[in-house]
Amino acid sequence: MHVDMDAFFASVEQRIDPALRGRPLVVCGGGKRTVVAAASYEARPYGIRSGMPLFEAARKCPDLLVVQADIPKYVDASLRVLHVLEGFTPDVEVYSIDEAFLDVTGSLALFRGAERIARMIKEKIKEELGLTCSIGIAPNKLLAKLAGAMQKPDGLQIIMREDIPSLMEDLPVEKMWGIGPRLGTYLHEMGIRTCGQLRRIPVGILERRFGIIGRMLHRMARGMDDAPVAPCGTGPHARSMGHSMTLDQDVKGKDEIAWYVFLLAEMVGRRLRSGGYAGRTVVLTLRYRDFHTFSRRMTLKRYITTGPQIYEVAMRILDGIRLRDAVRLVGVSLANLVRGGVQIPLFEGERKRADLVLAVDRVNDRYGEFTLSWGPLRGRRKDRVVPPSWWPKDGDLKCAAP
Repeated sequence: MHVDMDAFFASVEQRIDPALRGRPLVVCGGGKRTVVAAASYEARPYGIRSGMPLFEAARKCPDLLVVQADIPKYVDASLRVLHVLEGFTPDVEVYSIDEAFLDVTGSLALFRGAERIARMIKEKIKEELGLTCSIGIAPNKLLAKLAGAMQKPDGLQIIMREDIPSLMEDLPVEKMWGIGPRLGTYLHEMGIRTCGQLRRIPVGILERRFGIIGRMLHRMARGMDDAPVAPCGTGPHARSMGHSMTLDQDVKGKDEIAWYVFLLAEMVGRRLRSGGYAGRTVVLTLRYRDFHTFSRRMTLKRYITTGPQIYEVAMRILDGIRLRDAVRLVGVSLANLVRGGVQIPLFEGERKRADLVLAVDRVNDRYGEFTLSWGPLRGRRKDRVVPPSWWPKDGDLKCAAP
């Protein structure tokens, strides 16, 4: 099952501010050269899409409303959606801030079928958050994501196993998850425009042209995907906990990546502490725009639980990586976990820092994620991330309010 929130950033803004509802709206970052991060469904008939320069969007729709992005607000909504999903199955893979995959195989008997689970999820998200989502159900993740895009917004689409051959025959190759504009152009140059045509190309030819990706294309054209749903560890015997985020735009600079690393590290820290966990192996995962994905890890002698601590280690890992291409996904996780076995702080400075983290957690538990957060997350611009040395010293324990 693939759950995709509809026009997520824009919908969150419209839910919070009734004056924005029913009006063409875009969410974007700051600066003169900003681009559209999300467009409401009222803006899309004007041809406005994510990634479009703001000046072009404004030219297409003179009455366009522009809202500056507030990532902590969207993270809060995302975590609330995740909480709803985990009420139906523990096998939830967070794919991005507004998408998730679910394996509901073990929940079918309990909730009487996949379609009923999907409808209950949609109803609960609408009731608790005032948001809509589109859900695709299929035998694997590849087809579930395809199904989810067929009926947007607020849709529900099921692909049955017996319908796969006829569905794939005339499906444009660029509709498939993982085939971007560049790869689609290469396929078109070979005279391949549909998955049916791609299926009939010998795998050897595809491998000679595209390398290892050629075999992947051969399987995709048949609707085949063996990738399991990979949930973050949350149970009593969790080995790791993490979050990842597929970026709206590919980024090249480490300074930009650092902002996402800080955000993800703080999200991981919150989940660790809520479950009583600590860990000592930080894992940084990056995915290039050609979908090559790799991870690097660093193991500490001590256990850590806070976002700034995780961020500091993740940035040491990032500093040691020579990026060869733009990055489309960033992930941060903590492994080698223990539960309830962390030593109580002995020194006054350590106790003050622990008390501050606990106080921030209590406020956020009551009023929502990032109601209070560390200074770097309050800025609207990603370049406001500062080095790990910002961590408050004894007698200077401060955090930023909204």
